[in-house]
Amino acid sequence: MTTRSRRAFAFGATALVLGATVAGLGPSAGSASSHREAPLIASDPAADNTDVYAFVSPDRPGYVTFIANWIPFEEPNGGPNFYPFATDAAYNIKVDSDGDAKPDATFRWTFKNDDRRGNDTFLYNNGPVTSFDDPNLLFRQTYTLESKFGDGSFKTRVKNAPVAPSWTGAASFPNYKTLRDQATIQLPGGWKLFAGQADDPFFLDLRAFDLLYGTDLSGTGQDTLAGFNVNSIAIQVPFEDVALKGDAKRNPVIGVWSTTDRNRVRITNDSTPTLGDDRVQVSRLGNPLVNELVAPAGLKDAFNSIGPDKDAGIPALVNRVTDPELARLIEQIYKIPAPATPRNDLVEIYLTGITTKAGGPIKADLNSQLNNKDVNPKRFRPSEMLRLNLGVPVSATPKRLGVLDGDLQGFPNGRRLTDDTVDISLQAVVGAAQSGKLVDALAGGDKVDMNDQRFGGQFPYVALPNVAAVNTGASAPAPAASASPAAAPATSAPSLVPVAAMQNTARDTALVVAASVGGAAVLMLVVVLAWLRRRARRS
Repeated sequence: MTTRSRRAFAFGATALVLGATVAGLGPSAGSASSHREAPLIASDPAADNTDVYAFVSPDRPGYVTFIANWIPFEEPNGGPNFYPFATDAAYNIKVDSDGDAKPDATFRWTFKNDDRRGNDTFLYNNGPVTSFDDPNLLFRQTYTLESKFGDGSFKTRVKNAPVAPSWTGAASFPNYKTLRDQATIQLPGGWKLFAGQADDPFFLDLRAFDLLYGTDLSGTGQDTLAGFNVNSIAIQVPFEDVALKGDAKRNPVIGVWSTTDRNRVRITNDSTPTLGDDRVQVSRLGNPLVNELVAPAGLKDAFNSIGPDKDAGIPALVNRVTDPELARLIEQIYKIPAPATPRNDLVEIYLTGITTKAGGPIKADLNSQLNNKDVNPKRFRPSEMLRLNLGVPVSATPKRLGVLDGDLQGFPNGRRLTDDTVDISLQAVVGAAQSGKLVDALAGGDKVDMNDQRFGGQFPYVALPNVAAVNTGASAPAPAASASPAAAPATSAPSLVPVAAMQNTARDTALVVAASVGGAAVLMLVVVLAWLRRRARRS
C-alpha cells in the first residue's frame, strides 16, 4: 500500500468512525412514551411522556383543560440535580378537530435554564426559598409557549414564564404552594398556564406484568406510583380555540395527544444543549395504557415515532386492537371468555371514537369527530388519540368508571384526573362496552381506586409534589394543592433499560475513567518534572 493509499484509508476509516459516533449520539427514528413502557425512551426520561388528560374545566364554563406529564418515577429526594425539563426538547400538546388525525392546534413549550451554582456549590438552593426570584434559589427554569392553528405559523404567546422548581424539602421551600401559585399564570385573552413538578396523578397497581396480577389477583391493591412525582404542563383555553371552525356547539368533539421532539443528532457531552430545527418525534401519548398493553414490544418504538394519521396504515398495530392479546391472556389465566373477534367495540373506543356513523356495535354518538356537523367524512381517518366531547355537561358527582358507569363525562370521553382508567380498560377488554354490563369477575380491578394525594379544585388541579422518600413505604403527607373534593388517578409501566443503553453507559464510564487516569498521569508528570528541576538547581 502506498503512502497516499494509507492516508486515504486512514481518512476514510476516521470518517466512518466519526459518522458512527455522531449517529449513535442522537435518537433513532422511533422512541416511546408512558412510564418507560418502550425500549428506547427508557433511557431518556426527560422526553418520556407519561400521561395526557383532557376535560371540560369544572370551575370555568366554556374552557377546556389539557394536562400532559413527563419524567416518570421522580423520587422526591433525587438530588442534587433533581428534575428539570430538557432544554434541547420541544414538548407539545396537539388537537385534531376535523378527524383527519392531523393537528389543527399545536401548543409547544421549550425551556431555558438559569443555573447560578457554577463552581461554588452542589446545592439546588443555598437557603430557604420563598419566591421564584429568591436569590437562594440557585437553579431555575423558564419557558416559551408557542401556538399554531390550522395552516398558520407558530406564534409566541409568552416568553420567560416561570417553572415551579422541584420540591427539595420543607427546609428549602417552607411554603412551596407560593411557588406553585407564581408558576400558575393567566395570559391576555384568558389562557391559563402551568409548568412544574407535581404528584404523579396516575394511580394503579403495575403488577399486571407479573402474569396479570399473580395469576390469582393476589398482586393487587398497591399503588405503584404512590409517592412519586412528575413534571406537569397544563393549559386551559376556551372551547372556540380548539373546536372545528371555532364552533363548539356544532362541532364539540376534539382529539388530543402529546409528543416530545428531540434534535435528530445530540451531542451527549454538551453542558448547555439547545433545540435545533432538525428534529424527530421521540415520544407520543393519547389514550392511557395503549402502548403498554396493546402495542407489542416490536412496535412500541415505531408507534411513538409517528403521528396518529399513520396508525391505520400499520395492520400489525390495528390487529392488536381488533384481536387484543390482553383479552386472550385473561381468558387463559382467569377463564373469563374473550369476546369474539374482530373487536369493533375497541376500535370505537381507541381508533374512531364512539359513534353510530361508523357502523360499530356501541349504539351511541359520544366522542367521534364524525359527530361534528362540519366534518368531511371522506377525510376522517381512524387513529389513536384521546377524544373529548366538549358539550357533555360537567358531572356533579364524577364516577371513577366513567362512561361504563353512566358518567358520560368520564373516560373514554376525555380523561379526568379521577378516572380509574385501569379498571375501565380491563372491563372494556373483557366486553363490558358491548354488553353494557360490568364483568363481575373483574369488578375489583386492580383495587387501586383513587390517587394517594387529593387533587385541587382549581387550575392546574394536579396535587403538590411529594417530599418524603418513596422507600419509606408510604407517600408524603403533602398539603393539598387547593380546596378540592376529589382524589385522583395515575398511569405508569416500568421496563428494563435496553442493553445498548447499558453498553453506552459502560462506554461513557470507561471514557470518564480513562480521562481521569490520563489527567492524573499528566499531573504526576508535572510534579515529577518540577521536583527534578528543583533538584537540578540545588545541585
